[in-house]
Amino acid sequence: MKSFSINPTILIIWAIVTLAFLLLIAYRSQITRYEEDQLFLNGGESHEKQEQNEIVRKVQRLAPYVKILGGAASLVTFGIVGLWAYDAWLRLR
Repeated sequence: MKSFSINPTILIIWAIVTLAFLLLIAYRSQITRYEEDQLFLNGGESHEKQEQNEIVRKVQRLAPYVKILGGAASLVTFGIVGLWAYDAWLRLR
């Protein structure tokens, strides 16, 4: 029986999806770098409130893409591991 190796196309797809996911995570962490844990509001600090709202809006806009790319990277990773395990099982058999 002939065994197969992992197709380089799958590895390229995995690399692209994982790189995009990691870049989104890095961008999100850069956005939230200056987010405050607490915000004391009074009349003179409306500019700071506006900055915090802008940060939250950007993070919320990125959230679906992070989830989609994270799930896709996980699925492709599990697929590659599954193909590798199946190939190893065929060789040992």
